[in-house]
Amino acid sequence: MKTRMGGTAGPITWPPVPLSKDGQPNFSNVSSYVAVTGEIVNIPDVYEAEGFDFTGTKKFDAGTGYRSKSMLVIPMRNKENEIIGVLQFINAIDAKTKESIPFVRENVGLIASLASQAAVAITNVRLYRELEHLLDSFIKAIAMAIDEKSPYTAGHIRRVQELTMVIAKKMSEQTEGVFKDFSLNEDELKELSIAAWLHDIGKVTTPEHVVDKSTKLEKISDRAELVSMRYEVIKRDTLIEYYKKLVSDECVINEDKTAEIKKEFEERYNAIEDERKFIMACNQPGEFMDDAKIERLKSIAERNWNDGEEPKPFITENELYNLSIRKGTLTTEERTIIENHALVTSKILKSLPFPKKLMRVPEYAALHHEKLDGTGYPFGKKAEELTYQSRIIAIADIFEALTASDRPYKKPMPISQALKILGFMKKDKHIDADILDFFINEKIYKEYAEKEIKPSQIDC
Repeated sequence: MKTRMGGTAGPITWPPVPLSKDGQPNFSNVSSYVAVTGEIVNIPDVYEAEGFDFTGTKKFDAGTGYRSKSMLVIPMRNKENEIIGVLQFINAIDAKTKESIPFVRENVGLIASLASQAAVAITNVRLYRELEHLLDSFIKAIAMAIDEKSPYTAGHIRRVQELTMVIAKKMSEQTEGVFKDFSLNEDELKELSIAAWLHDIGKVTTPEHVVDKSTKLEKISDRAELVSMRYEVIKRDTLIEYYKKLVSDECVINEDKTAEIKKEFEERYNAIEDERKFIMACNQPGEFMDDAKIERLKSIAERNWNDGEEPKPFITENELYNLSIRKGTLTTEERTIIENHALVTSKILKSLPFPKKLMRVPEYAALHHEKLDGTGYPFGKKAEELTYQSRIIAIADIFEALTASDRPYKKPMPISQALKILGFMKKDKHIDADILDFFINEKIYKEYAEKEIKPSQIDC
C-alpha cells in the first residue's frame, strides 16, 4: 500500500498509543496491552474480536479500502528482559490463495524469534547513539574544563569549533573553483568537529600563570607591585636624606646651600619617580622594547639600594630578563611551555582508540599551529603534509585569538586589523592563501562577528 512512516520515509503521523490511562494500565489497545503485560496476542479476525478497541484499525481500513483481519502482536524484549516495543503483524497470507488467514500457531515461535532479533537491533542502535552522545558530551566537557581553567579563554574552544565548521561546510558546498573537489561527508565533518573541540586539550598541562600572564613581570601575582613598592622605599630614603641635610648646621646658616640641596633633591626624587613609571610602562604587553629601552633597564639594574641589611639591585636579574621581552609578555621559556600544548595534544589524542571514521582526529587537532613554510610547531611540517582540515582549524584559531575581547595581554582587535594580520601571515606562507581568500570573499568573518564579536570591533 506504499504506506511508510519514520526513518527516511518522514515523520510518523499516527497518534501514539498511551501505555496508561487515568493512572491505570491501558489494556484497551492491543499494542499497549502486549507492551504492558508481555503476553503474545494472536487474533484471527479483529472485526470479531472482543476485549480490545480496534477503532483506529477500522478507521484506517475505512480510509484506505484495506481489510485488516488476522493480527499477531509480540513483545520485543532486550537482553535485560525489558520490553522496549512490540511487533504488530496484520494479515497472514495463504501462499496459494493469497487470501488473509489467521497466524498459524506453529509459526508464532519463529516470529517471536524475529521480534527478539528486532529488539537486539534496536538495543544496539540505541546503545550506539547513547555512546556517541556520551562521547560528544565528554568531549565538550573536556573543552569546557580547559576553557574554565583560565578565565581569559572561556569560550575559545567553542568559538574555534563553530568557526571551523562554518568554513568547512561552506567549502564543501563549492561546485567550482579551488574547492570544487573538496567535499566532506557527514562522518568527515564529525571527525573535523571533534578535532576542533579537542585542539587545545594539551593545555591541561600548561600552568595557569603562563596561560594567564597579562604583564611581563607576572608570575602567580604581578611582581610590578614589588618593584613599585621598592621604589617607594627608595623615594622615602631619599626624602629622609634630604631632611637630614636640611637640619644640618651648614643649611641652617646658609640659605644658598639650602636652595642647592632642595634643587638636587627634587631632581633626584623626580628622576626616581620617572624611572619607576618607565619600568611600569615596560611591564605592559603593548610596550615594544627597542634597544634603547633595554639598555636603560640594564643601567637601572646596575644600581643598588639598601634594604637595611645589604645592597640590592634596583631591579633583579630575573626582573630585567622579563622586562626586556621585546613583544608580548612571555619569555622564551614560557613561550616554549605554551607551544608544548600542541605536542601534548598529539600525545593525548594518539593514545585514544578512535574508531576508523575518526582516526585522523589527532592529526587535525595537533597541527593547528603548523605553518605552510615549515616554521610552525610542534613538528615543523610543510604545506604538502598539511590537510585542508588542519589548515581550516589554524585560520579559525588565529582569527578567534585576534578578535577575542577576553585576553588579559591585549586589547580587542578590530576585524580590519585582524584580517590585515592574517594577510601578512598569508604573504609569509604561514597560513593557506586559498582558505583565507575564501574566508574573506564569502564574508564568513561577518557571520561570525554578528554572534561573537563586540559591535565596536566590527569595522568592515
